[in-house]
Amino acid sequence: FNDVIVGSPLENQNSGAVYIYNGHEGTIRTRYSQKILGSDGAFRSQLQYFGRSLDGYGDLNGDSITDVSIGAFGQVVQLWSQSIADVSVDASFTPEKITLFNKNADIKLTLCFSAKFRPPKQNDQVAIVYNITIDADLYSSRVTSRGLFKENNERCLQKNMLVSQAQSCTEYTIHIQKPSDVVSSLNLCVNISLENPGTSPALEAYSEKAKVFSIPFYKECGDDGVCISDLVLDVQQLSAAQDQLFIVSNQNRRLTFSVTLKNKRESAYNTRIVVDFSENLFFASWSMPVDGTEVTCQIASSQKTVTCDVGYPALKREQQVTFTINFDFNLQNLQNQASVSFQALSESQEESKADNLVNFKIPLRYDADIHITRSTNINFYEVSSDGNVPSIVHSFEDIGPKFIFSIKVTTGSVPVSMASVTIHIPQDTKGQNPLMYLTGVHTDQAGDISCNAEINPLKIGHTSPSVSFKNENFRNIKELNCRAASCSNVTCWLKDLQVKGEYFLNVSTRIWNGTFAASTFQTVQLTASAEIDTYNPQIYVIEENTVTMPIMIMKPHEKAEVPTGVIVGSVIAGILLLLALVAVLWKLGFFKRKYEKMSKNADEIDETTELNS
Repeated sequence: FNDVIVGSPLENQNSGAVYIYNGHEGTIRTRYSQKILGSDGAFRSQLQYFGRSLDGYGDLNGDSITDVSIGAFGQVVQLWSQSIADVSVDASFTPEKITLFNKNADIKLTLCFSAKFRPPKQNDQVAIVYNITIDADLYSSRVTSRGLFKENNERCLQKNMLVSQAQSCTEYTIHIQKPSDVVSSLNLCVNISLENPGTSPALEAYSEKAKVFSIPFYKECGDDGVCISDLVLDVQQLSAAQDQLFIVSNQNRRLTFSVTLKNKRESAYNTRIVVDFSENLFFASWSMPVDGTEVTCQIASSQKTVTCDVGYPALKREQQVTFTINFDFNLQNLQNQASVSFQALSESQEESKADNLVNFKIPLRYDADIHITRSTNINFYEVSSDGNVPSIVHSFEDIGPKFIFSIKVTTGSVPVSMASVTIHIPQDTKGQNPLMYLTGVHTDQAGDISCNAEINPLKIGHTSPSVSFKNENFRNIKELNCRAASCSNVTCWLKDLQVKGEYFLNVSTRIWNGTFAASTFQTVQLTASAEIDTYNPQIYVIEENTVTMPIMIMKPHEKAEVPTGVIVGSVIAGILLLLALVAVLWKLGFFKRKYEKMSKNADEIDETTELNS
């Protein structure tokens, strides 16, 4: 069917337009192939009522192609038709399939062009530009191409060519990279356009301007070419049992997993293990299998997924690979649980996916790496024997000796925002005798430290309180601490702790000399203590969070008391020893020989008496 031209002189505010519809077999195409406006800048002046009359029966320039005359208001426009070139392209590959088991896989591409012209003329040519793109299919999700042209080491190549009726061919070499997809074929798209648009001949409007060619990958999957694999994934956490609490510390900052992957059926191409992990972990490293199987791991841009290619290009039937993968802890993101998920994938069809996924939920605590130490000004104190104890306290000196202790808090590499130190000071005995008196708490000015303490509760120095002491027996008490006496507490908050910092608390007290002068004992230990806490047990643990500040108090002039139990025990022991000695002598016949001797002597005396009489 011939082409049809339709005029529309009133269109576009009466400037007019012409539509050209191409014939197609026994009808015309429903969409126009060309629209020419009367307002087109190609005309010398803007036309009015362009398309009011049409004539298409003559060849005006002698090229054997029908031209068109179009009438407008007061003018006639002649449009010459162009010849048409229908360019075809064909491609072939050598070899016909891509073999990945060769380390350096190169493919030779042969690209051939030819053209058909209308009307046919000898020595007709058309100048074209063609672009070749590897893996350019619109539906591809691949970020990088699976092949590159050796000529420019790119996935795209652009060339110019004069195409005639005779076929002309060009060869190119494609280097196959390590592909992420070895199941779908490698596609190659050829796009064609005119080198000089608007010149004659024009390209056939309804012929393909882009053509796609494919080359498949060679796969060891039987006659049907379909790979059905059966991957079995086994992952074990090393150096700790699953679900066991994991304490993160300077000596224990790594999670290690042993990963074993086995394929029980046909080859699994592009086998990989995708590992997703929580934000409190860093991917650290992986180890190569001892059997030399290639394993490569790469972290994703999200920093939360790592993909390990296993046995590239394929994990073959009954092949098993074992390697380890390591994660370090992100100390800037502390959480009470670490999550790691392992999934085995391949480009083959998986028979069963139930054994391809392993998940870990590991409960965590972080060693706060906080250390508390102490130092004291004295280690022992000897109670005076003069018995001079003041009943009215005018100054701290009337109480007794100074007992000053310094508490040092050292932080490590684990960030801890806040901690508290609680100091327990023995205050009164069970008999209500005073033990220690708090006179001051001083903090390190370099840190944000605040303390809650009742200092100098009796206002000594401003008032002179009277005191009295009762006799107590401390002979059966080894230590006067918060279990044997009542204590007062001093709480200090340490805020905005710096990593690897040092903080100091200095506590000043006095020991009530009168209590120990009035009491009965020889030696007793008076002990204050301090403990540190982070107030977040769901995150932190502190291995040693308590220190003690002991002072040994001695009373050398006190006579030692022999307990009644010792006397009674000694008497009983002496009696038992005597009875044992008598029993031994009896058993040895000591008493029997004596008795026989005495009897013999008595008989001799009787005989002598009879003779004398």
